[in-house]
Order: sequence, then C-alpha cells, then structure tokens
Amino acid sequence: MKILVADDSMFSQKTTIKTLKSIYPGAVYETANDGFECIQVYAAFLPDLVFMDLLMPKMSGQEAIRQILERYPTAKIIVLSADIQLAVRAEVLSAGALAFINKPINAIKLKEIELLIEG
Repeated sequence: MKILVADDSMFSQKTTIKTLKSIYPGAVYETANDGFECIQVYAAFLPDLVFMDLLMPKMSGQEAIRQILERYPTAKIIVLSADIQLAVRAEVLSAGALAFINKPINAIKLKEIELLIEG
C-alpha cells in the first residue's frame, strides 16, 4: 500500500505517519507540504490513500482534492484537519473526500478509517 500525507506541518506529517504505521506497517509513505505539491506527488507516486490537510500555503486542500479527483476519479482521499466548521466538512465530502477526520489522528480514528476503506 502507498500512502501520501499532505500537510504543511512537518510535525503533523511525522505524527500522522507514525500513527498510520500502527495499522499499515508495510506501507510506503510520501509527503507533500502544500496542495500544489500534493498534486505533483500524487501524479508521480499514485498512492492508494491520501491524508489531506485543508489549510496549506500555495493551494488549499479543498482545491487539491478537486484537482486530484478531476484527474483521478478513483482517488481515495481522507481529510485530516483541525477545521471544525460543518460547512467545510460538507464541502470536502461533497467534493469527493471519503471522510473528514479531526486532528489529531489516533488509533480509534484509524480503526474507523480502516473499516471505511475495507468496507
């Protein structure tokens, strides 16, 4: 499995990957620091799963989601954000994200994600 973590915070990238490794220890991980870079890394890496922050420089996660899904309609994107606005959650889910998970990620939230992906 290949997983892409897009977040402008290196701390958040490392924390997310560390937590993900508890469920996907054999996965290959890549990172992106903003939405624009995420699109480029996605095209080169073709991940099975993307964890996307929303508030990033150069290009927001919302725009990156739209552009990735336009080019790769079967992309699996899970939003991982500290934004708690219901309108934002509705926007990204209607744009095609599989789920919206509030930061920080933890083992319980990961189990929910695993069930969502496998089910």
